[in-house]
Amino acid sequence: MRRPLILLAALALPFAVPAAAELTPGKVAPDFTAEGALAGKPFSVNLKAALKKGPVVLYFFPAAFTGGCNAEAHAFAEAVPDFQAAGATVIGMTAGNVDRIVEFSADTKLCSGKFAVAAASPAVIKGYDVLLKKPDGTPTTITSRTSYVIAPGGKILFAHSDMNPADHVKLTLEAVRKYHEAHKHH
Repeated sequence: MRRPLILLAALALPFAVPAAAELTPGKVAPDFTAEGALAGKPFSVNLKAALKKGPVVLYFFPAAFTGGCNAEAHAFAEAVPDFQAAGATVIGMTAGNVDRIVEFSADTKLCSGKFAVAAASPAVIKGYDVLLKKPDGTPTTITSRTSYVIAPGGKILFAHSDMNPADHVKLTLEAVRKYHEAHKHH
């Protein structure tokens, strides 16, 4: 029963609109621990632990194995070496078809095992204000396509909310590189 709901949700995406990212630069990113997967293996994702390594790119996507989400995951996977060179960790999160996260994280054409993918709980969705809404304002059960860059101290450096996946990697990488340049001598 769950797959038809996800399929319907995915088909409705072109008609859904994300709310403007509520967490604007300067606000504190809510800490979380979420169940996820890395390279097909179950993995517990904790924001505070990831931030100890450097900035975190936390990107929310509507549902695994859907057109835009596949393209976005592939683009992030291809750019992971660039993010790592700038000291950043990439984490993908979704509330859509979380039963497929393990498979999605390992898919060689998508995430390629290069970054963790996690299940966004209702608390995380609310904290990051990433619940996708229909054009009439009615909430859905899936996350919007919203990307955040979070500084090691936990503050939001950059937020981008757009259902088109095209610019998420480029814009978050620019924000990470800008942070890296400003802090590489500290």
